Amino acid sequence: MTYEVKSLNEECGVFGIWGHPQAAQVTYFGLHSLQHRGQEGAGILTNDAGKLIRHRDTGLISEVFKNPANLEKLTGQAAIGHVRYATAGEASIDNIQPFHFKFYDMEFGLAHNGNLTNTKTLKKELEHNGAIFSSSSDTEILAHLIRCSHNPSFMGKVKEALNTVKGGFAYLLMMEDKLIAALDPNGFRPLSIGRMANGAIVVSSETCAFEVVGAEWIRDVKPGEVVIIDNSGIQYDTYTTDTQLAICSMEYIYFARPDSNIHGVNVHTARKRMGAQLAREFKHEADIVVGVPNSSLSAAMGFAEESGLPNEMGLIKNQYTQRTFIQPTQELREQGVRMKLSAVSGVVKGKRVVMIDDSIVRGTTSRRIVQLLKEAGATEVHVAIASPPLKYPCFYGIDIQTRRELIAANHSVEETRQIIGADSLTYLSIDGLIDSIGLETNAPNGGLCVAYFDGEYPTPIYDYEKDYRRSLDEKVSFY
Repeated sequence: MTYEVKSLNEECGVFGIWGHPQAAQVTYFGLHSLQHRGQEGAGILTNDAGKLIRHRDTGLISEVFKNPANLEKLTGQAAIGHVRYATAGEASIDNIQPFHFKFYDMEFGLAHNGNLTNTKTLKKELEHNGAIFSSSSDTEILAHLIRCSHNPSFMGKVKEALNTVKGGFAYLLMMEDKLIAALDPNGFRPLSIGRMANGAIVVSSETCAFEVVGAEWIRDVKPGEVVIIDNSGIQYDTYTTDTQLAICSMEYIYFARPDSNIHGVNVHTARKRMGAQLAREFKHEADIVVGVPNSSLSAAMGFAEESGLPNEMGLIKNQYTQRTFIQPTQELREQGVRMKLSAVSGVVKGKRVVMIDDSIVRGTTSRRIVQLLKEAGATEVHVAIASPPLKYPCFYGIDIQTRRELIAANHSVEETRQIIGADSLTYLSIDGLIDSIGLETNAPNGGLCVAYFDGEYPTPIYDYEKDYRRSLDEKVSFY
């Protein structure tokens, strides 16, 4: 289901380029490809012979740069850009990235995708030592750590800072003479490197942006890696060897675009395999398969192919409704389903429908879609979810940080089925998910973070630990 209705949001997307005469324009197109990763704000910072220039604002990338002059002023052959949905920090222009830091002896720009788990502790320590924060975003912490470091070399300062922050992060750091990319030791968030025909190097949260700007994928940034890009080329280095791949499984399930590849696995292909495995685990009779547009359509294809049932367009998404995510109240979410989706009576009437969706968060959206299908004449609606039940929060860059907002954390599968009004409810198993994605690695859980489903976090959660443990005893009724 779309992120606006479901209100399940990735924190942001980053894009960078080095060595292109129209760096800002290329970054604009790259960010446009990453718009699904963040819609609260956007910004671009360019490097023109060592002079850093920035424009940022709230809204979509097309709204931020609606005035052509805002893009034209961003001259230079290197740039970093950012699209934002806030996980940490309020929605204000002060938190819109890239950040631009100016000091007496240097300046740099910074963009971040992810969420730090030791923000409160570090911020308290830094403020105690005299640091002054100009935003409420956890991204700013890295800049203060770099400046406070006593390491004699700048890259030494960066590595020290990267070893101090904890959680999920993909950073882009723009210097006067280089572009630096860095990924957390678990690779929670995706980050890839590509090369354009003119030799320009690009870095992006997703490979789908490479297709748009005409870049060829080189490779993914590895966990614990820091990549330095300058006029001499690309240098790969590490800031830690204590790494363990645990990429966010929700990237494959929901967040990433289907035309992106993450660690060698195409997202659309992975979702089709999830749908096929879901069909093997499904135990009910039905007539047709209907995917909830748009992120569930790949899984619906796989389910239909495996089950032999026809894959029908029983739900239509209105592409032109206004965004509702900026007012995420339950009432607006429920109204938003009818604004964005319509059931096709001529397709579902008199049919036993398997409704495929990628996940259930609060259950509000699922209940409304089941109702839409039954009002359109479906005799039965069997809900099949191409992921396991979301029972636990994410602390690495998704805006679900309490169990109170997750229906599966507070109700059994049967109770959830009754709440959403479905005739049956089937979730994909955790093992089925891991096998369907199929990363080529010997890492635990097939190189995936599945903590949202089993509560086993691959790292300590630091500042979140106390509240999280308390939340395990809380129950919220969704009836």
